[in-house]
Amino acid sequence: MSDSTSRSISKAEIGRYGVWSVALRSEDPSRRGEIEEAAAELQELGYGTAWLGGSSAPVNALPLLKATDRLIVGTSIQSIWQYDAEVSAAGFAEVEAAHPGRFLLGLGVSHAKLAEQYRRPYSALVGYLDALDAAGVPAGRRVLAALGPKTVRLSGERALGAIPYLVTPEHTAGAREILGQEPLLAPEFGVVLEADPARARELARAHLDMYLQLPNYTTNFLRLGFGEDDLRDGGSDHLIDSLYAWGDEGRIREKVNAFLAAGADHVALQVVENVSRDDLQRAAWRRLADILA
Repeated sequence: MSDSTSRSISKAEIGRYGVWSVALRSEDPSRRGEIEEAAAELQELGYGTAWLGGSSAPVNALPLLKATDRLIVGTSIQSIWQYDAEVSAAGFAEVEAAHPGRFLLGLGVSHAKLAEQYRRPYSALVGYLDALDAAGVPAGRRVLAALGPKTVRLSGERALGAIPYLVTPEHTAGAREILGQEPLLAPEFGVVLEADPARARELARAHLDMYLQLPNYTTNFLRLGFGEDDLRDGGSDHLIDSLYAWGDEGRIREKVNAFLAAGADHVALQVVENVSRDDLQRAAWRRLADILA
């Protein structure tokens, strides 16, 4: 095992802010050039990490890593049901050989509605980590999409840390208490670059709609203190305003940095706009970088 593979990626390398985007994970060869250009700009803008949204294979990180020399790239998340551990380990090894020390393997159990194999997800995740251990993928180079306390704890024991999706600063504070100070805590957070409340909430509700159909998320919302009424009709204003940042620049900056104040090391920012999933939101990423500078 090389030195670069065996060492953990540091929090300083991951940075305070990153970008989460499904568009960055494209497997279409014709899009490699535009993805490389976008990745180079993300690094120039000061983002520490690019997260490949959705269940992405490690090899999809290659264009981003090729175009940069500091940017960390992670999957957020690779479903354990979609890729066998041996396949995942081989993909990790391929990326590591080409660009040592800059890839994080983000893993998660997905959802019963999206994976017909979904059974005993926690036990399946533990078994998957056992197989990655056997294949030589070190704990310090993988992160887990953890929502519940049990999986958050596992992320600190068997991985570099946790990358929770669709959470609040209150979740972050609780996760930090479980993890202690050393493990990475890098929640995803949605940002709507819109000052008008009605329009901002409309965009956020459109984005949240599919997630309100998935019990893993709705159970976590209830665990965080939201009520059943908050989950109806696309989500209450209270739920929307807790899960997404919108408003003027000061309000957006305050909402994002609330995660850092609650104990996050890094915030993976997903810009929510009325665009195609394949659109690289470069203008929005530039504006967000200015807001956070």
